[in-house]
Amino acid sequence: MMLPAALLLLGTLTAVVAPRLLARADWPDREPVLALWVWQCAVAAVLVCCALSMTLSAAAAWHAVGGHVFATAPRAVVEAYALGGAGPWAATTAVALACGGLWSGAMLVREVVRARARRRRRRAELLLRAPALPGEEPGSGRLVVLEGDRPDAWWLPGTPPRLVVTTAALSRLRGRRLDAVLAHEQGHARARHDWLLHCSSALANGFPRVPVFAAFRDEMHRLVELAADDTASRRFGRLTTALALVELNEHRGVFGPCPPPQAHVPQRVHRLLAGPDRLTAARRLRLTAAAALVPVVPVLLAFVPGLRALG
Repeated sequence: MMLPAALLLLGTLTAVVAPRLLARADWPDREPVLALWVWQCAVAAVLVCCALSMTLSAAAAWHAVGGHVFATAPRAVVEAYALGGAGPWAATTAVALACGGLWSGAMLVREVVRARARRRRRRAELLLRAPALPGEEPGSGRLVVLEGDRPDAWWLPGTPPRLVVTTAALSRLRGRRLDAVLAHEQGHARARHDWLLHCSSALANGFPRVPVFAAFRDEMHRLVELAADDTASRRFGRLTTALALVELNEHRGVFGPCPPPQAHVPQRVHRLLAGPDRLTAARRLRLTAAAALVPVVPVLLAFVPGLRALG
Protein backbone atom coordinates (compact mmCIF):
# COMPACT_ATOMS: atom_id res chain seq x y z
CA MET A 1 0.00 0.00 0.00
CA MET A 2 1.97 2.99 -1.31
CA LEU A 3 -0.77 5.61 -1.01
CA PRO A 4 0.25 6.92 2.47
CA ALA A 5 3.84 7.26 1.26
CA ALA A 6 2.64 9.08 -1.86
CA LEU A 7 0.61 11.49 0.27
CA LEU A 8 3.61 12.20 2.49
CA LEU A 9 5.74 12.78 -0.59
CA LEU A 10 3.13 15.17 -1.96
CA GLY A 11 3.00 17.04 1.36
CA THR A 12 6.80 17.32 1.44
CA LEU A 13 6.87 18.54 -2.15
CA THR A 14 4.23 21.17 -1.38
CA ALA A 15 6.11 22.31 1.72
CA VAL A 16 9.31 22.75 -0.30
CA VAL A 17 7.96 24.17 -3.56
CA ALA A 18 5.18 26.51 -2.38
CA PRO A 19 7.36 28.88 -0.27
CA ARG A 20 9.93 29.10 -3.06
CA LEU A 21 7.32 29.90 -5.67
CA LEU A 22 5.77 32.57 -3.46
CA ALA A 23 9.18 34.06 -2.65
CA ARG A 24 9.99 34.39 -6.36
CA ALA A 25 6.58 35.77 -7.33
CA ASP A 26 6.28 39.51 -7.88
CA TRP A 27 2.61 39.85 -6.91
CA PRO A 28 2.27 39.03 -3.13
CA ASP A 29 3.14 42.58 -2.07
CA ARG A 30 0.71 43.94 -4.65
CA GLU A 31 -2.10 41.62 -3.53
CA PRO A 32 -1.56 40.86 0.18
CA VAL A 33 -5.07 39.50 0.76
CA LEU A 34 -4.64 37.06 -2.12
CA ALA A 35 -1.18 36.13 -0.83
CA LEU A 36 -2.67 35.39 2.60
CA TRP A 37 -5.18 33.07 0.95
CA VAL A 38 -2.50 31.28 -1.10
CA TRP A 39 -0.30 30.75 1.96
CA GLN A 40 -3.21 29.33 3.94
CA CYS A 41 -4.09 26.95 1.12
CA ALA A 42 -0.49 25.74 0.81
CA VAL A 43 -0.16 25.06 4.54
CA ALA A 44 -3.61 23.45 4.59
CA ALA A 45 -2.50 21.13 1.77
CA VAL A 46 0.52 20.02 3.81
CA LEU A 47 -1.66 19.33 6.85
CA VAL A 48 -4.28 17.50 4.76
CA CYS A 49 -1.58 15.26 3.27
CA CYS A 50 -0.36 14.34 6.75
CA ALA A 51 -3.91 13.74 8.05
CA LEU A 52 -4.86 11.48 5.13
CA SER A 53 -1.61 9.56 5.32
CA MET A 54 -2.14 9.03 9.04
CA THR A 55 -5.71 7.81 8.49
CA LEU A 56 -4.82 5.35 5.76
CA SER A 57 -1.76 4.10 7.65
CA ALA A 58 -3.84 3.52 10.76
CA ALA A 59 -6.51 1.74 8.71
CA ALA A 60 -3.84 -0.55 7.27
CA ALA A 61 -2.17 -1.22 10.62
CA TRP A 62 -5.26 -1.91 12.75
CA HIS A 63 -8.38 -3.68 11.54
CA ALA A 64 -10.58 -1.82 14.03
CA VAL A 65 -9.58 1.53 12.50
CA GLY A 66 -9.97 0.19 8.98
CA GLY A 67 -13.44 -1.07 9.82
CA HIS A 68 -14.51 2.42 10.87
CA VAL A 69 -12.85 4.19 7.94
CA PHE A 70 -14.31 1.84 5.31
CA ALA A 71 -17.49 0.93 7.19
CA THR A 72 -19.86 1.84 4.35
CA ALA A 73 -17.49 1.18 1.44
CA PRO A 74 -18.15 -1.67 -1.03
CA ARG A 75 -15.86 -4.68 -0.85
CA ALA A 76 -14.22 -3.77 -4.18
CA VAL A 77 -13.18 -0.41 -2.76
CA VAL A 78 -11.67 -1.98 0.36
CA GLU A 79 -9.73 -4.44 -1.78
CA ALA A 80 -8.49 -1.62 -4.00
CA TYR A 81 -6.71 -0.02 -1.04
CA ALA A 82 -4.94 -3.34 -0.24
CA LEU A 83 -5.06 -2.81 3.49
CA GLY A 84 -3.81 -6.31 4.19
CA GLY A 85 -0.59 -5.73 2.29
CA ALA A 86 0.72 -2.99 4.53
CA GLY A 87 4.17 -3.46 5.97
CA PRO A 88 5.33 -2.93 9.55
CA TRP A 89 5.93 0.74 8.81
CA ALA A 90 2.19 1.49 8.71
CA ALA A 91 1.74 1.50 12.48
CA THR A 92 4.91 3.56 12.98
CA THR A 93 3.80 6.12 10.40
CA ALA A 94 0.32 6.37 11.88
CA VAL A 95 1.62 6.84 15.43
CA ALA A 96 4.22 9.40 14.37
CA LEU A 97 1.71 11.46 12.40
CA ALA A 98 -0.87 11.21 15.19
CA CYS A 99 1.71 12.50 17.66
CA GLY A 100 2.47 15.34 15.28
CA GLY A 101 -1.22 16.21 15.06
CA LEU A 102 -1.63 16.15 18.83
CA TRP A 103 1.48 18.28 19.22
CA SER A 104 0.10 20.82 16.72
CA GLY A 105 -3.15 21.01 18.65
CA ALA A 106 -1.27 21.44 21.91
CA MET A 107 0.83 24.24 20.44
CA LEU A 108 -2.30 26.00 19.18
CA VAL A 109 -3.96 25.70 22.59
CA ARG A 110 -0.81 27.03 24.26
CA GLU A 111 -0.65 29.95 21.83
CA VAL A 112 -4.30 30.85 22.44
CA VAL A 113 -3.94 30.54 26.23
CA ARG A 114 -0.86 32.76 26.20
CA ALA A 115 -2.58 35.29 23.96
CA ARG A 116 -5.56 35.43 26.29
CA ALA A 117 -3.28 35.86 29.28
CA ARG A 118 -1.49 38.74 27.56
CA ARG A 119 -4.84 40.22 26.62
CA ARG A 120 -6.12 40.05 30.21
CA ARG A 121 -2.90 41.61 31.46
CA ARG A 122 -3.11 44.44 28.94
CA ARG A 123 -6.78 45.02 29.76
CA ALA A 124 -5.89 45.24 33.45
CA GLU A 125 -3.17 47.76 32.60
CA LEU A 126 -5.65 49.74 30.51
CA LEU A 127 -8.11 49.83 33.38
CA LEU A 128 -5.33 51.00 35.68
CA ARG A 129 -4.07 53.69 33.32
CA ALA A 130 -7.52 54.75 32.10
CA PRO A 131 -9.97 54.08 34.95
CA ALA A 132 -13.68 54.29 34.32
CA LEU A 133 -15.30 57.61 35.09
CA PRO A 134 -18.14 57.86 37.64
CA GLY A 135 -21.23 56.29 36.12
CA GLU A 136 -19.27 54.64 33.29
CA GLU A 137 -19.32 50.87 32.98
CA PRO A 138 -15.87 49.26 32.62
CA GLY A 139 -15.32 48.09 29.07
CA SER A 140 -18.32 49.94 27.67
CA GLY A 141 -16.28 52.12 25.29
CA ARG A 142 -14.53 50.81 22.19
CA LEU A 143 -11.99 53.67 22.11
CA VAL A 144 -9.49 54.19 24.92
CA VAL A 145 -7.18 57.21 25.06
CA LEU A 146 -4.02 56.76 27.13
CA GLU A 147 -1.62 59.40 28.36
CA GLY A 148 1.67 58.72 26.60
CA ASP A 149 4.76 60.51 25.33
CA ARG A 150 5.11 58.28 22.24
CA PRO A 151 2.54 58.13 19.45
CA ASP A 152 1.02 54.70 19.27
CA ALA A 153 -2.23 52.97 18.39
CA TRP A 154 -3.24 49.33 18.57
CA TRP A 155 -6.28 47.10 18.49
CA LEU A 156 -6.87 44.88 21.49
CA PRO A 157 -9.05 41.88 20.53
CA GLY A 158 -11.55 40.45 22.95
CA THR A 159 -15.06 41.06 24.18
CA PRO A 160 -15.57 43.90 23.64
CA PRO A 161 -12.66 44.78 21.32
CA ARG A 162 -10.86 47.97 22.22
CA LEU A 163 -9.03 50.50 20.08
CA VAL A 164 -6.26 52.16 22.09
CA VAL A 165 -4.66 55.48 21.09
CA THR A 166 -2.10 57.50 23.03
CA THR A 167 -2.38 61.24 23.56
CA ALA A 168 0.89 61.71 21.66
CA ALA A 169 -0.70 60.08 18.61
CA LEU A 170 -3.74 62.36 18.90
CA SER A 171 -1.53 65.45 19.09
CA ARG A 172 0.78 64.41 16.24
CA LEU A 173 -1.74 62.88 13.84
CA ARG A 174 -4.35 65.25 12.58
CA GLY A 175 -7.56 64.80 10.63
CA ARG A 176 -7.43 62.13 7.94
CA ARG A 177 -4.05 60.78 9.07
CA LEU A 178 -5.50 59.81 12.43
CA ASP A 179 -8.52 58.34 10.66
CA ALA A 180 -6.16 56.29 8.45
CA VAL A 181 -4.39 54.84 11.50
CA LEU A 182 -7.72 53.93 13.08
CA ALA A 183 -8.91 52.35 9.81
CA HIS A 184 -5.70 50.32 9.68
CA GLU A 185 -6.33 48.87 13.14
CA GLN A 186 -10.00 48.27 12.36
CA GLY A 187 -8.92 46.37 9.24
CA HIS A 188 -6.97 43.97 11.48
CA ALA A 189 -10.04 43.47 13.65
CA ARG A 190 -12.53 42.89 10.82
CA ALA A 191 -10.27 40.34 9.10
CA ARG A 192 -9.50 38.54 12.40
CA HIS A 193 -5.80 38.70 11.70
CA ASP A 194 -5.10 37.70 15.29
CA TRP A 195 -6.24 34.14 14.55
CA LEU A 196 -3.97 33.92 11.53
CA LEU A 197 -1.05 35.00 13.68
CA HIS A 198 -1.96 32.50 16.42
CA CYS A 199 -2.14 29.57 14.00
CA SER A 200 1.07 30.44 12.18
CA SER A 201 2.95 30.98 15.44
CA ALA A 202 1.67 27.67 16.83
CA LEU A 203 2.94 25.72 13.81
CA ALA A 204 6.28 27.54 13.73
CA ASN A 205 6.88 27.10 17.47
CA GLY A 206 5.74 23.50 17.46
CA PHE A 207 7.88 22.51 14.47
CA PRO A 208 10.85 24.91 14.45
CA ARG A 209 12.83 22.70 12.05
CA VAL A 210 10.14 22.80 9.34
CA PRO A 211 10.99 25.78 7.10
CA VAL A 212 7.52 26.11 5.56
CA PHE A 213 5.94 26.82 8.96
CA ALA A 214 8.59 29.42 9.85
CA ALA A 215 8.08 31.12 6.49
CA PHE A 216 4.31 30.96 7.01
CA ARG A 217 4.61 32.76 10.34
CA ASP A 218 6.94 35.47 9.00
CA GLU A 219 4.80 36.10 5.95
CA MET A 220 1.61 36.27 8.00
CA HIS A 221 3.09 39.01 10.19
CA ARG A 222 4.17 40.98 7.12
CA LEU A 223 1.15 40.45 4.88
CA VAL A 224 -1.48 41.30 7.50
CA GLU A 225 0.14 44.72 7.85
CA LEU A 226 0.08 45.26 4.09
CA ALA A 227 -3.56 44.19 3.95
CA ALA A 228 -4.47 46.61 6.75
CA ASP A 229 -2.54 49.38 4.95
CA ASP A 230 -4.65 48.75 1.86
CA THR A 231 -7.83 48.92 3.94
CA ALA A 232 -6.82 52.35 5.22
CA SER A 233 -5.58 53.62 1.85
CA ARG A 234 -8.82 52.70 0.09
CA ARG A 235 -10.70 55.01 2.44
CA PHE A 236 -8.24 57.84 3.01
CA GLY A 237 -5.69 57.62 0.20
CA ARG A 238 -2.21 56.15 -0.12
CA LEU A 239 -0.35 59.41 0.59
CA THR A 240 -2.33 60.07 3.76
CA THR A 241 -1.78 56.52 5.00
CA ALA A 242 1.96 56.66 4.20
CA LEU A 243 2.39 59.96 6.06
CA ALA A 244 0.48 58.55 9.02
CA LEU A 245 2.83 55.54 9.11
CA VAL A 246 5.87 57.83 9.06
CA GLU A 247 4.58 60.06 11.86
CA LEU A 248 3.54 57.07 13.95
CA ASN A 249 6.83 55.17 13.62
CA GLU A 250 9.65 57.69 13.12
CA HIS A 251 10.51 57.66 16.85
CA ARG A 252 11.15 53.90 16.70
CA GLY A 253 14.27 54.30 14.56
CA VAL A 254 12.90 52.26 11.65
CA PHE A 255 13.92 54.94 9.13
CA GLY A 256 17.51 55.27 10.36
CA PRO A 257 20.69 53.77 8.91
CA CYS A 258 20.44 50.75 11.24
CA PRO A 259 16.75 49.81 11.44
CA PRO A 260 15.76 47.09 13.92
CA PRO A 261 15.23 43.57 12.58
CA GLN A 262 11.83 42.79 11.06
CA ALA A 263 11.20 46.51 10.53
CA HIS A 264 8.97 46.55 7.45
CA VAL A 265 7.66 50.08 7.89
CA PRO A 266 9.95 51.73 5.26
CA GLN A 267 8.96 49.09 2.69
CA ARG A 268 5.30 49.65 3.56
CA VAL A 269 5.69 53.41 3.08
CA HIS A 270 7.48 53.00 -0.26
CA ARG A 271 4.79 50.57 -1.39
CA LEU A 272 2.05 53.07 -0.57
CA LEU A 273 3.84 55.94 -2.28
CA ALA A 274 4.55 53.88 -5.40
CA GLY A 275 0.86 53.85 -6.24
CA PRO A 276 -1.52 51.01 -7.09
CA ASP A 277 -0.14 48.20 -9.23
CA ARG A 278 -2.78 45.56 -8.75
CA LEU A 279 -3.24 42.41 -10.77
CA THR A 280 -6.09 42.21 -13.21
CA ALA A 281 -9.35 40.79 -11.94
CA ALA A 282 -8.97 37.77 -14.24
CA ARG A 283 -5.53 36.91 -12.87
CA ARG A 284 -6.70 37.35 -9.28
CA LEU A 285 -9.56 34.97 -10.00
CA ARG A 286 -7.21 32.40 -11.57
CA LEU A 287 -4.79 32.55 -8.64
CA THR A 288 -7.62 32.26 -6.12
CA ALA A 289 -9.05 29.21 -7.88
CA ALA A 290 -5.64 27.58 -8.31
CA ALA A 291 -4.83 28.06 -4.62
CA ALA A 292 -8.19 26.61 -3.59
CA LEU A 293 -7.43 23.49 -5.62
CA VAL A 294 -4.10 22.83 -3.85
CA PRO A 295 -5.66 21.27 -0.69
CA VAL A 296 -8.10 19.34 -2.91
CA VAL A 297 -5.30 17.49 -4.75
CA PRO A 298 -4.36 15.19 -1.83
CA VAL A 299 -8.05 14.42 -1.25
CA LEU A 300 -8.46 13.40 -4.89
CA LEU A 301 -5.27 11.34 -4.69
CA ALA A 302 -6.61 9.52 -1.64
CA PHE A 303 -9.84 8.68 -3.50
CA VAL A 304 -8.16 7.46 -6.68
CA PRO A 305 -8.08 3.70 -5.78
CA GLY A 306 -11.70 3.73 -4.67
CA LEU A 307 -12.90 5.66 -7.70
CA ARG A 308 -10.95 3.36 -9.98
CA ALA A 309 -12.53 0.30 -8.34
CA LEU A 310 -16.01 1.76 -8.75
CA GLY A 311 -15.38 2.88 -12.31
